Amino acid sequence: MEHIELNRPFSHLWTEKDAFTQAFAIDGEVFRNIKNRKTMRFSVDGSIYFIKIHRATGWGEIFKNLLMFKKPVLGAENEYKAIRLLEKLNISSMEIAAYGKRGTNPAKQESFLITKEITGKTPLEDFCADWSNNPPDLALRHRIIRELAAVIARMHFSGMNHRDCYLCHFWLDNAALANGRAVLTVIDLHRAAIRKQIPRRLQIKDLAGILFSSMDAGISKRDMLRFAAVYRSFAGKKKLKLWKPVYRTAEKLYFKEWKKIHPPIN
Repeated sequence: MEHIELNRPFSHLWTEKDAFTQAFAIDGEVFRNIKNRKTMRFSVDGSIYFIKIHRATGWGEIFKNLLMFKKPVLGAENEYKAIRLLEKLNISSMEIAAYGKRGTNPAKQESFLITKEITGKTPLEDFCADWSNNPPDLALRHRIIRELAAVIARMHFSGMNHRDCYLCHFWLDNAALANGRAVLTVIDLHRAAIRKQIPRRLQIKDLAGILFSSMDAGISKRDMLRFAAVYRSFAGKKKLKLWKPVYRTAEKLYFKEWKKIHPPIN
């Protein structure tokens, strides 16, 4: 089974050529090269792109992940489907330039995903880094918190969890910001999972990841309550009993990363 999707410029450059041969021959600046996965930055016709190449995983790696109770990432399909879902939800994400997947045997599947470089945007992790010492305008602070909560809630209640849900994977649009708006782009979705309904434990894990990555950015209890109120508004009649386990999980993540206890957030 083979699935190929090409958009410009690759639909033109690879006409009547084997897409996998062309994709796997791309040479560029290597950002990551681990086991069966490689990420590179390269240029075509004056534009910058990123390619993620996934080669055969092998049954050994699949069983290793399953024994550790982890869902193995077999290729680029997760990220491809996650981006397409975000498009349907009208949430900004990476722009797909090319995608390919071949093979029915999960241990032997190969795939690639090419996305256009994101420009004119700032990671929330960088934007919020100095909030403790240099807090932003209060109205802007509230807009960013509401937008972040809304984006994550829309993902979750559409059945998608990020699995790497940290501030560094949500980027603010600089042009929108200059006009007083907070518009976020979601990136790094290669571990994202889509289901009819995400399990509560994974919902908590995503939310704890966001809280953990915000803890040294000068957030307050009011910020957390504001986030929770917006998130809850997307739940409909569902009763959410998430916030205590979210906070506990975030504290554990903080201790695991920094080997110290974070002081209580006031």
